[in-house]
Parts: sequence; structure tokens; C-alpha cells
Amino acid sequence: MPHIKLPEGVPGILGPMVFSPATAKPMNELAEVLLRAPNTLEPWEREMIATYVSYENECHFCHTVHGATAAHHLGGNEELVNEVRRNFEASPISDKLKALLAIAGKVQKGGKHVTTEDVEKARQHGATDKEIHDTVLIAAAFCMFNRYVDGLATWAPQNDPAGYRESGKRLAEKGYGYSTGLLSQLPSGIL
Repeated sequence: MPHIKLPEGVPGILGPMVFSPATAKPMNELAEVLLRAPNTLEPWEREMIATYVSYENECHFCHTVHGATAAHHLGGNEELVNEVRRNFEASPISDKLKALLAIAGKVQKGGKHVTTEDVEKARQHGATDKEIHDTVLIAAAFCMFNRYVDGLATWAPQNDPAGYRESGKRLAEKGYGYSTGLLSQLPSGIL
């Protein structure tokens, strides 16, 4: 049960966003820039960073919906998303993304955990300063989003892979700005 009165049947971050549209808009704008704007990191890679941080934070709604978004970008490859969640070091992704995920994992624990060696390793694998910057900001932003979702004890469906896939498709194809407009129209039970 949520700690404050949120709309019934509206899961995860969507409930607090309906509750507070004034804060929903800038949060969705930030997510749009971080996860979808032109960048040398592919959208699926950025979604994977968001997924990994959310998984490490044990935020079920966020890691599931962003994992579904990453999988949609990857043509439905949910297995790769699951491999990254379980052990990104052993997953079949680039060494650059592995190094960036290591940095994201350190940010998830606390920004001061990131070392010069972590950054140098990412650079050795081809990461640019912009990619390192964006990784840190995605990780930090998702720590905030995860704590927003879980700090209010929002509801998240546990066994609705089809609903999460549909949300992932919508986010991948239409983006986070589109979600802002949907908030006032959300029927009960929509992801």
C-alpha cells in the first residue's frame, strides 16, 4: 500500500507522476534526454544502464520496464537483458559497455566509489568523456527515480511480462515526453 494517496491501479513511477504532474514533466524530459537523445551510446545501451542500476537498487518496476525497453530496442532480446542483470561481466556485450556498467554500479553504491582506474578502464575500451558523463548521470538519475518509486511504496505488477513489454515498446518508440501527455489519461491498471 502506498505511503500517500496515489491513483489506484497505476503502477510504479506513474502513480507519483499522476499525483504531481509539475515534477513529472521535468523528470520525463530528463529521461528523454538521457535515454533517447542523439548520443554515441545506443538507446538500448543507455536503457541497459538504467536497468542494471534499477536492478541493483531492487526497484522491480524500474528494472522491469527499462529492461523491456532495452529488449524492444534489441528486437525482443530479453535473454541479453537478463544476462546483464545476472552478471554483466560474463554477458555478450562490448568491453566498453561492461566498463560503463561497472562505473554505473559504483555510482549506485555512492558516487565516491567511482575511481580513476574505473574511468581509465572505460577509456581504454573506447568510452568518451561524454559517454562516461552520461553513464554517471543515468546511474545517478535512476537512483533518484528508484528511490522515488520505492520510497512512496508504489505498486508494481509482479507477473505481467506482457504489460511491461507493451510499456517498453511504447517508451522505445514514442519516448518519455509522450508519457507526460498520457499521465492525465491513464486508466486503472495500465503500465
